Amino acid sequence: MCQTMLKLLVSGEGMSRTGVMISIPQYPLYSAALADLGAVQISYYLDEDNCWSLDISELRHALQEAKKHCSPRALCIINPGNPTGQVQSRQCIEDVIRFAAAEKLFLMADEVYQDNVYADGCKFHSFKKVLFEMGLEYSEKVELASFHSTSKCYMGECGFRGGYMEVVNLDPEVKVQLTKLVSVRLCPPVPGQALLDVVVNPPQPDEPSYDTFIKERTDTLATLAEKASMTQEILNQVPGIKCNPVQGAMYTFPRIHLPPKAILEAKEKAQVPDMFYCMKLLEETGICLVPGSGFGQRDGTYHFRFFSLYTNKNDEIKCSRFSLRPL
Repeated sequence: MCQTMLKLLVSGEGMSRTGVMISIPQYPLYSAALADLGAVQISYYLDEDNCWSLDISELRHALQEAKKHCSPRALCIINPGNPTGQVQSRQCIEDVIRFAAAEKLFLMADEVYQDNVYADGCKFHSFKKVLFEMGLEYSEKVELASFHSTSKCYMGECGFRGGYMEVVNLDPEVKVQLTKLVSVRLCPPVPGQALLDVVVNPPQPDEPSYDTFIKERTDTLATLAEKASMTQEILNQVPGIKCNPVQGAMYTFPRIHLPPKAILEAKEKAQVPDMFYCMKLLEETGICLVPGSGFGQRDGTYHFRFFSLYTNKNDEIKCSRFSLRPL
């Protein structure tokens, strides 16, 4: 879905090449898709010290720098975040919409983890809902595509593949071309399509399966919330690891502080330091992590992505063995 929208937006050469703003850290699908289409990646950094929040001043800075070598046309937001697990506030979403309107940017809202919100005080706000509540000045002006998926959240549990998008304020002639692009693609597997129908048309209160559905949904999300809290708690007990609160989604992106000797040895082996750490961890403990360098991070910082969905009480023993001792 995301790649289909990008195909519509990307064009030009040289200074006129399409620029697309994506968050750092980011889901690697975006950078890969932009590279494949020949677009320009405009990186904006999330604020790690503020629980990976989005700072509008960072967006402005990234946009102004990008205008020197490309034509910025789109802004991608992942909320709740992957790999960072943050949930953006309503005020932040309003600010993003105002920014997109002022700069005439097409908004792409990746909202596939919208049901996975755990932290107290956090709530998912859809871009479309906020957009329409901000009045006609924005609801009739800002172009938006929002994405949802059965493959994520609590429904497909990353196995069943299927999803959908909704477009708002798209020019009718452009929408015709979008329909053509979607139509020529192979459809997802039948089980994924069946699940998608259930997701968009869940059991209603007057139907016999409603009580079972609500109980299973509530229990599953409560278990995920417990695992998210456990992940954060355990990782912050490990010397050399700092983990922000896991507000939503299924991941956390802890920062690791590596000793100089470890960084030096990593360079001698031609490895990125966080890859070096992840390989050491795999070899010594059997724990497999994904290095933060694969998602993007500020220079001089190192992270790994941790899939909190698989955390359980037995893992507390394993996690307590994480070590950042000098080599």
